[in-house]
Amino acid sequence: MNNLNVYKKMGIMLPAMFLLLLFTIIAAVALGAVYVPLGRSFRIILDNIGLIDDPALPQEQVSIIFRVRLPRVIVACVAGAALSACGAVMQGLFRNPMADPGVLGVSSGAGLGAIIAITTGFAARSIYTMPLFAAVGALCTVTLIYLLALRKGKIAPLTLILSGIAVSTFIGAVTQFILIRSNTYEVRRYVFWTMGGLSGMMWEQVRLITFPVLVLLAVLMMFSRELNLLQLGEEEAQSLGLEPSRTRKLLLLFTSLITAVAISVCGPVSFVGLIVPHMVRLIAGPDHRLLIPASALGGAIFLTGCDILGRLPADGEIHVGIITAILGAPYFLYLLIRTRRVGGAF
Repeated sequence: MNNLNVYKKMGIMLPAMFLLLLFTIIAAVALGAVYVPLGRSFRIILDNIGLIDDPALPQEQVSIIFRVRLPRVIVACVAGAALSACGAVMQGLFRNPMADPGVLGVSSGAGLGAIIAITTGFAARSIYTMPLFAAVGALCTVTLIYLLALRKGKIAPLTLILSGIAVSTFIGAVTQFILIRSNTYEVRRYVFWTMGGLSGMMWEQVRLITFPVLVLLAVLMMFSRELNLLQLGEEEAQSLGLEPSRTRKLLLLFTSLITAVAISVCGPVSFVGLIVPHMVRLIAGPDHRLLIPASALGGAIFLTGCDILGRLPADGEIHVGIITAILGAPYFLYLLIRTRRVGGAF
C-alpha cells in the first residue's frame, strides 16, 4: 500500500473510529443500575475535567459517573487498546492471523504472580501489590521463554511458540498446586481475577495502567516500518537494512511489557488481541502504520462494548472476560477452519 493511500485511509478511518469510541465511552458511563441520560453524562464529564461549569448537575449522578463508572471505562479503553495493538504486532511478527500475546505465556505468568500475592497476604496491603506481582510474574515468564527459544542470537518463531506452551503448562501446574493449598477466600479472589473483570476500578488503577501503556503504544507505532519490512521475508528485510533478530527481540519485549501491565490490572481478558486486529486488518489492510493505531482504537471500542453488555443483565453483572470469550471463541474457530481450508499453518 503506497503512502498516499495509507494517509488517505488514516484521515478517514482513525477519526471515525475515535468518534465511535467517544460515543461508546459516553454510553458506557450512562448505562447501569442507575441510568443517566447520555447528554447529562457528557456534561458531567466535561464539568469534571474543567471544560464547563454547571453547578446544577445532580451530585449523586456526578459521583456515580465520575467516581465509579468513568475510571472503569478508562481502564477498559486502555486495556483493550493495549491487548489489541499487541495482537496486531504479534500477528505481523509471526505472520500468523491467529497469533496473540498469549503465545508468550504472559497470562500464565501473571496468574502465578497474582496467586502468590494473594496467598502471601501482600495483596491485602495495597491495591498496587497484586498488579505489581502479576506484572513481575508475566515478565519473568516471558524472559524464561525468550531464553529457551534463543539460539545463536536468533529466535525461531516456532521454537518460541513451543517454549511458550511448555512453560505456560508448567506454570499452570504450579498455580494449581498453590490453589489446592489455599483457603476458600484466596481461591475465590483468584478466580474472580482470572475471569477478567472491571468492577471496582478506581482512579488509582487508571493512573497505574494509563501512562505506561500509552508510552509503550507510542513506541510500538514507531516500529511500523520494521513490521512492514518483516512481512517481505527474512532475506528481503535484511537487504533493505533491517536486522530481523534485533527487531523481533525489541518487539517481543515491548509487547510483553504492555500486555503484562494491562492484564495485571484487569485480569487475563481473552481473545481481544486475536479477533480485533484480524477484523481491523480486513478494513485497514496490512500496513502497520495504520493497522496498529486502528487496532488500538478497535480494541478500546470492543472491550468497552463488552463491558456494557456485561452490565446489562438485571440479575447481576457478568465479568467482561466471559463476554469476550463468548464472542471470541466462535470467531477463533472460524479462523481455524478457514486457515485449514486454504492450506495455511496454525
